[in-house]
Amino acid sequence: MEWTRLMVLDLAPGEVYAHTCGESEWIVLPLSGGCQVSCRALPGPAPQTPAGLKERGSALNPAHRPPAGPEDGQRGPNPASPAFEARGPGQSPGNGPEVFQLHGRTGVFSGVTDFVYLPRDADAEIRSAAGGRFALAGARCERRLPARYGPAGKVPVELRGAGHCSRQLNNFAAAGPDGFDCDRLIAVEVLTPGGNWSSYPPHKHDEHHPGEESRLEEIYYFEIAPHGDTPGLGYQRVTPSPAGNTDILAEVRTGDAVLIPDGWHGPSMAAPGHDMYYLNVMAGPGGTREWLIRDHPDHGWIRGSWDGQDVDPRLPFLRTEDHR
Repeated sequence: MEWTRLMVLDLAPGEVYAHTCGESEWIVLPLSGGCQVSCRALPGPAPQTPAGLKERGSALNPAHRPPAGPEDGQRGPNPASPAFEARGPGQSPGNGPEVFQLHGRTGVFSGVTDFVYLPRDADAEIRSAAGGRFALAGARCERRLPARYGPAGKVPVELRGAGHCSRQLNNFAAAGPDGFDCDRLIAVEVLTPGGNWSSYPPHKHDEHHPGEESRLEEIYYFEIAPHGDTPGLGYQRVTPSPAGNTDILAEVRTGDAVLIPDGWHGPSMAAPGHDMYYLNVMAGPGGTREWLIRDHPDHGWIRGSWDGQDVDPRLPFLRTEDHR
């Protein structure tokens, strides 16, 4: 993918992952468990403070790189570098890194989580005392913004659709004037009760039409709830559009990802008895960070059928406390 990035880390208790941001911005999102994230900026232009964001006096401090390794976050789990010393939450004394504590959650269906934004041209380490699974959602970008903490309690939760098309969105990094500010990255979580269709009607965002459609690549990362000892499964459909030939009908299970450079995508189908979670990561070349879509002309009518229907009573899923 040209613009979007995604990594999923399974860390054993006490394991540390060293990450190089390179030319991309990243969000560290706990899927299960909590972690400590250390971030150190590399020499370069000062961070640009987003409009409306209070300047942080200890935002990012230049430092030397850790030992050389592959770029763009492809470095494998490594022992902690001596350059990253454990410090208090949010502190950046002297020339040390900023350190953020993420409380996380027990799993993707147990509630909304807090998260951390990492800027381009920075080095980071992710350390989990008890172990867990962590997503790194990223996008190639130009602006260098400050590292920031996103509390769980400030994540907007939206119920979308109705009836068997009901789903929940955790809009932790959605586009819009009130959303969490990134340069290009757009990322949300979608939770769909078992038996429902999500990401429906099929829609696309692979062409630039000002005010109507934005050009965005997209990655779907899935986790499917089991039923007892039976692993969960679901299905993802993508059909060709005028902008490309992507044609996918995939059975998806926990840990699977579907790459969507173009095409009409949807539905995401949750098998009965198996709730579906997916993380959407989007980015593109447009000058404005926005999510504008076109519904498939053969299926857009379905939205009108929701009038008078109730949202699935299984929603919303549990929500965590506001961790500050």
